[in-house]
Amino acid sequence: MEYRRLGRLGHQSSVIIYGAAALADVDQEVADRSVQQALDAGVNHLDVAAGYGDAELRLGPWIPQIRDRVFLATKTQLRDREPAWQQINDSLERLQTDRVDLLQLHAVGDLDELDRCTAADGSLQAALRARDEGMVAAIGITGHGPQAPATHLEALRRFDFATVLTPLNHRLAGDLAYRSDYEALVEEVRRQDVGLMIIKAIARRNWPGVAAGQDRGEQRYATWYEPLDEADKIRAAVSWVLARNEITGLASAGDVRLLADTLAAEADRMPVQDAEVLLQGLDDYSSPFERMPA
Repeated sequence: MEYRRLGRLGHQSSVIIYGAAALADVDQEVADRSVQQALDAGVNHLDVAAGYGDAELRLGPWIPQIRDRVFLATKTQLRDREPAWQQINDSLERLQTDRVDLLQLHAVGDLDELDRCTAADGSLQAALRARDEGMVAAIGITGHGPQAPATHLEALRRFDFATVLTPLNHRLAGDLAYRSDYEALVEEVRRQDVGLMIIKAIARRNWPGVAAGQDRGEQRYATWYEPLDEADKIRAAVSWVLARNEITGLASAGDVRLLADTLAAEADRMPVQDAEVLLQGLDDYSSPFERMPA
C-alpha cells in the first residue's frame, strides 16, 4: 500500500481510504470481515458518516482496538449549528471514541448548501466548537454533483478547511467545464496545502432507467450509481486517479463486495496511458451526475 501526506495535517494516509458507507446495511459479521480485509491490506484511513445507516455502529467495536493506528474521519450532513453539534456527539458515542481526526461537512455540492453550512448559525460553527473542545482535530468538506469542485473552491476561500473530498474519474475529467473547475480547485488546494481526496473513482454511470428519487430495485450493488465491477476496469480507474500527484487517496466504493478488487488495483497499477485506452473504450461510461439522487 502506498501512503501519501494528507496536506498540512501531515498524516501519511493510505491511498485507498476505507469508504465505510459500505457498512450502512450489513451485519456485524460482514462488517468485521470487510474492516479486517482493509486493515490487512495496509489501509490506515477510515471514512464514515452519521448518515451512512449503521456504519458508525459497525465500526464502533473496532475503534477502541485500533484507534492509535488509524486516521478516523466522520461527517455531518446537518446544516444548522445545534442539530449538527448533537450529531457530532452522537457520532463519537457510536464510534466508541472521544475524538476523531477529521470532521467533514458532508454533501456540500452547491453554493446554496455551502451558504447554509457557513451561516452564522450553520454547521461550521458546531464543527468549530467540537474542534475547540478537543473532540475534532481538523475540519474538512465533502460533496458530489456537477458543481462540487467549484463549490469546494469557494469553500476554501471562506474557511481554512484542512481537507476536501470531491468527485473525479476519467469520465468526469473528460467534461471540459468540470475539468476546468477541478483544476482551479487543485491550484487552491496546493496553495493552502489542503489534503485532497477523491470519491466516485470507479463510478460507471447512473443505474439504467432509474430517475432521481426512484428506488434502485434489483440493482446489484448498494451504491447509488452503477460501479465498474470487473477487475481490469477497476484497475484502470484506480490507476488513472492515483496517477495524479495532487491526490492523497480515493475512498473505496459503498459496497463491501467491491473492496477486494479496489485493493488489488492499488497494489498492481497499470500505466496511466493503458488505463486511459481501456476507459475510453467503454461505451457505457458516463457521469453519475446526469441524474442525481433525491
